[in-house]
Amino acid sequence: MVSTPTTNLERTILDNLSTAVLLFGADLRLRYLNPASEMLLAVSARYVLGHPVGEIVACPEGDLEARLEEALTTKHPFTERERNLLLLDGRSITVNCTVLPLHQVNAAGEILIELHQVDRQLRITREEQLITQHQASQALIRGLAHEIKNPLGGLRGAAQLLEDELPDKSLREYTRIIIEEADRLQTLMNQMLGPNRMPQRRQVNIHSVLEHVRGLLIAESPDGPAIQRDYDPSIPEIDADQDQLIQAVLNIARNAVAAAGRCGHVVLRSRVLRQFTIGSKRHRLVVCIEVEDNGPGIPDELRDRIFFPMVTGQPGGTGLGLPIAQELINQHGGLIECESRPGRTLFNIYLPLERS
Repeated sequence: MVSTPTTNLERTILDNLSTAVLLFGADLRLRYLNPASEMLLAVSARYVLGHPVGEIVACPEGDLEARLEEALTTKHPFTERERNLLLLDGRSITVNCTVLPLHQVNAAGEILIELHQVDRQLRITREEQLITQHQASQALIRGLAHEIKNPLGGLRGAAQLLEDELPDKSLREYTRIIIEEADRLQTLMNQMLGPNRMPQRRQVNIHSVLEHVRGLLIAESPDGPAIQRDYDPSIPEIDADQDQLIQAVLNIARNAVAAAGRCGHVVLRSRVLRQFTIGSKRHRLVVCIEVEDNGPGIPDELRDRIFFPMVTGQPGGTGLGLPIAQELINQHGGLIECESRPGRTLFNIYLPLERS
C-alpha cells in the first residue's frame, strides 16, 4: 500500500469499496479518503484533504489521536466497536473502527482507518429486544390477571352474601370496603392488561390526531408549557384506529408536559421515513411522530424500564401510560422508542404507512 492510490487499478478498487477507508500520514493529516467515506462522513474530499484527524472524525471520548499515535509507534493494529463519532454537520454516528498502521522501507509511517457504520444494526437489535420485552411482560401480566381475577371474584361475591346476612346494618360498612377494594383491584388489572379490542381501522389524518392531542393538553394545562407544532404536510392518510392513536400519543404527551413544567416547551413533530426498519421488518414508508420536551430527562435507573407496567418517576403516577401506549402502537405494527438526556427527552412513534 502506498500513501495514495497511484494506479488506476488501486483507485478503482478503493473507489468502489462500500467500506469507508481513510488514509492519514504520520502527522495525522488526511491524505486520501474514498467515496464511501465522503458519504458516511458527509464531507467532500477537496475540502478535507490535509486536515488533521480531529477535524474529520471527531470522537466525543477525546482519545482517538492518542490511540492513533500509539498505533504508529507500536505498529500494532486495533479494532474498536460501537464507537461514537461526531460529524462536521453536528450529527453523531456509531461505527466499528479498524486502525491499521502502514510501514514501508525508507518511508514515514501511515495510518489506514476503516469505518463500518452500525447504527442501523444496533437500532434493529434494540427494537427486537424492546418488542420481545413488551411481549414477555404482557404474557406475564395476563397470567397474573387470570390467577388474581378468579379469587377476587369469589372474594367479592362472598362479601356481598355476607352483607345480605348481617343483622346489624352498621357492620355493612366493612363488607362495603371489601367490595370496593375488590372492584378497585379489578379496575387496576384491566388497566394493566391494556386495550381489550383490536384496532377499528379507517383512513386517518395523523395531524388531526396531533391537533386533538394538542387541544386536550392546552385544556388540561392552560398555564403549562408552550406546545409547539412541526408538521410535514406531505404525509398521506394512514390506515389506523384514530381513538387508539389519540390515546397513545396523549399518554406520552402528558408525561412530556409534566416533565417540561410551566416554563418549558413540548414539540409535536411529524415526519416520513423511507425504507425504514421496525424491528426486523423493513417498510417502504413509515410515519414518525415525535414528542419532545426540554425537561430534566428520565433518570438512568428508569430509562430501560419505562415501558414496563408500574414503573414511574412521577409522584402519584400509575406507571401504566407508556405500556398502554406501546401496546396500542404495537397493534398497528409500530413501535415506540425513547432517548433521553437532561434538557431533551424524545419519544419516537413509528407507524408503517402500509397496512400489515
